[in-house]
Amino acid sequence: MAAMTLDDLTGQLRHMHGGKLRCIVLYGSAAANEQLERQSDLNVLVLVDTIDPAQLEALGQTARAWEEAGNPPPLELTVSEWQRSADIFPMEYADILERHRVLFGELPTQGVQLSLGDLRRQTEHEAMGKVLRLRQGIMRAGTDVKQQTDLLRASHSTLMVIFRAAVRTTGVRAPSDREALISQTAQLAGFDAAPFHRVHAIVRGGAEPKGKEAEHLLFGTLAGMERLTAWLDAHVAAH
Repeated sequence: MAAMTLDDLTGQLRHMHGGKLRCIVLYGSAAANEQLERQSDLNVLVLVDTIDPAQLEALGQTARAWEEAGNPPPLELTVSEWQRSADIFPMEYADILERHRVLFGELPTQGVQLSLGDLRRQTEHEAMGKVLRLRQGIMRAGTDVKQQTDLLRASHSTLMVIFRAAVRTTGVRAPSDREALISQTAQLAGFDAAPFHRVHAIVRGGAEPKGKEAEHLLFGTLAGMERLTAWLDAHVAAH
């Protein structure tokens, strides 16, 4: 059976939600044509007037097929929830508002305001959480090169989300190109960009690390994230 496409998902969501549906939005790297083949999933936001648990249950087969195609389940919110939640999900809102493509309806933006203070706090929280997960991952991987490389690959997309948010905390638009994003974030926070550039090349299909290189890349990634977290902490405190 062929994998579910974005058009398939849009059609099924429109059918299931009917008149309650207000918009379907593709957001993130795919909406900005930045996704890496077989590495990026398709993130979809669905806004409706009301959410009926029974209707969500009826969408089970659609959601499973969408996940089997390699994507996360659609993010379903009521319009009211969307309009009042920017303060608790500023990273996600910044990404949606800056990089989205409307598949159906119209994305309501009136009254949706982002605070740089909220964005700084969430970005620091996410960055510190990633530091902790990297440390745990390094312990689990030990000296196994494959596990080390898998950890680097699995972490890359999340790190780019954090980098993009970190740049946005300065009040400027983050670069869409990931190489430029890595360089700008490293310059802001004062860490070595080289390990992140190398992992980016690996994710894009470059040569696999051999010998001790995966270990060096992991240690460099951790050091960079520790430095970024310290910079964000100082940045939050200064504002």
